[in-house]
Amino acid sequence: MIFSWKYQGIHNRRLRSVLKSFGVTGSLIKVAVYHGGGMKINGDNAWTIDYVYPGDQIQLILPAEQPNDHVSVSDAPIKIAYEDRDYLILNKPAGVATVPAHNVPVQDSLVNRVKGYYQRQGYENQVTHVATRLDKDTSGLVVFPKHRFAHAVLDRQLQNHQVKKRYLAVVSGRIDTQHGYIDAPQRRDPDSFVKRMVAADGKAAVTEYWLIRAQKDCSVVRIALHTGRTHQIRVHFAWLKHPLVGDQMYGGPALMERQALHCHFISFYSPFLKRQIQVTAPVPADLKKLIDRI
Repeated sequence: MIFSWKYQGIHNRRLRSVLKSFGVTGSLIKVAVYHGGGMKINGDNAWTIDYVYPGDQIQLILPAEQPNDHVSVSDAPIKIAYEDRDYLILNKPAGVATVPAHNVPVQDSLVNRVKGYYQRQGYENQVTHVATRLDKDTSGLVVFPKHRFAHAVLDRQLQNHQVKKRYLAVVSGRIDTQHGYIDAPQRRDPDSFVKRMVAADGKAAVTEYWLIRAQKDCSVVRIALHTGRTHQIRVHFAWLKHPLVGDQMYGGPALMERQALHCHFISFYSPFLKRQIQVTAPVPADLKKLIDRI
């Protein structure tokens, strides 16, 4: 793939420095130099130590990414919520894992489905990068960067808490607080390989929520994550004695066949389009049916 920029600075700078100012990481530069890519200034091949002058056109060429042969292909359908040259965002149904599991006879995760989609579309890059994840029984938006540069850009935004994700959930019991802020560190439960728990010696975990509606047995909340711990929303509301409806692992009532949690909104900045990408996903039928009863 070829990425092009016009250098708008007023001082002469080394090419490496200019590339990094456009978000190119050191590892991407190494790929360009040592693994079949390249760099150009005004159409001529260049090295990282070459000078770039105001008004120069620069290019970064990255080689095509080959698929992982250990990841099987699934031809199952996907629900595309958004797609451009750099990002694919899917609306994941509940019951489908984001990444392949090792203990299942047939791998049919989103990663497997996206690999099949990339092959059918004949995309240059065939590696299924995944930047955000959802639990198997959580529905909603999942972002797949379509090349390593896009993945590096989004990883940096995730680390800097610049990616906005919003969830809709139904929790058990009546919540009377209109707006809450849960700051409770969490770690792995020593009695379970999968389960997490709130603990003073855990990693920082912060969840913010707003009450939408409530009745005696259930409450509907909108949620924003300020950290991204495994099972964070499920753990925090269970800790508040309001486990998610359908979340049997954390003690939620069985009013649904899965936890009542849906990622309905995501927003991040694309430096390739030079604009914010905002995507929404409608509430799935099973969750909507439960909310309509409240």
